[in-house]
Amino acid sequence: MQITRKGQLIDVPGKQPEVGEVAPAFSLKNLQDQMVSLANLKGNPTILSIIPDIDTRVCAIQTKHFNHEASQLAGINFATISNNTKAEQANWCGQEGVDMTMLHDPENTFGQAYNLYMPELGRYARSIFVLDREGVIRYREIVPEMSHEPDYARAIAAAKSLA
Repeated sequence: MQITRKGQLIDVPGKQPEVGEVAPAFSLKNLQDQMVSLANLKGNPTILSIIPDIDTRVCAIQTKHFNHEASQLAGINFATISNNTKAEQANWCGQEGVDMTMLHDPENTFGQAYNLYMPELGRYARSIFVLDREGVIRYREIVPEMSHEPDYARAIAAAKSLA
């Protein structure tokens, strides 16, 4: 697939997971160095917010938005995933007062499992996946223009419908 970055075409190689498929398994560390896997998130609907780089404007907006939603909605798991380092995520969260689950993946294992890694940029395509209690994808948005925000309302509505 391809997305754009300010109009420039960017390749996102591979086949990305589709609605109705079981989400690919992953295990990533959070900011407390605890491993969080897809299996840990089962039992509640889950919103996976995938961002290219925590230190950019749109990624910051997206993460703050879901951090706010996470503080308001019980029974829904929220996790932001990027291939930033733990230090980059921790510094940003400390400055911004964000306390939601942040998962770092500098080795790009998540991005390769979900085929969201863009080799040309060394970052992930901005995406949202909403998973049901069993880890099946029930909503997916891969934002077609990297500099645009995702459709928060649709993602939240999808998660609420599963709660």
